[in-house]
Amino acid sequence: MNLQGIIKRPIMTEKSMQLASQHRYTFEVEKRASKTQIAQAVAEQFGVEVVKVHVTKVAGKTRRFGKHRRKQTMTSGKKAVVQTKPEQKIDLFELKEQK
Repeated sequence: MNLQGIIKRPIMTEKSMQLASQHRYTFEVEKRASKTQIAQAVAEQFGVEVVKVHVTKVAGKTRRFGKHRRKQTMTSGKKAVVQTKPEQKIDLFELKEQK
C-alpha cells in the first residue's frame, strides 16, 4: 500500500484540539491501513517520531444513490490517534488551535 494515500485528512474537532495539547493528533485514514503503516505515513509526511497509534472504526452513514435515489449503501471509515514524542509537534494542528 502506498504511504501517500494512507492519511486522508486531519480531524479538527474540540476533542482532537484538546488532545493536540497532549501531543496526540487525530487523522482519518484508509480502512485497510495497519498501525505500522499509519505510523510510517505520519513520520514521513510530518517529520515526527511516532510513539503510539490507536485505531478506531467509525460507524457509517446510509447513503442513497442511483436513479430516483432508490439504492442504498453504508459508508464506513477508520480514524487513528497518533501520539508523538513530547518535544515534537505537528504544525497543522497548532495553527488551528491559535485561531
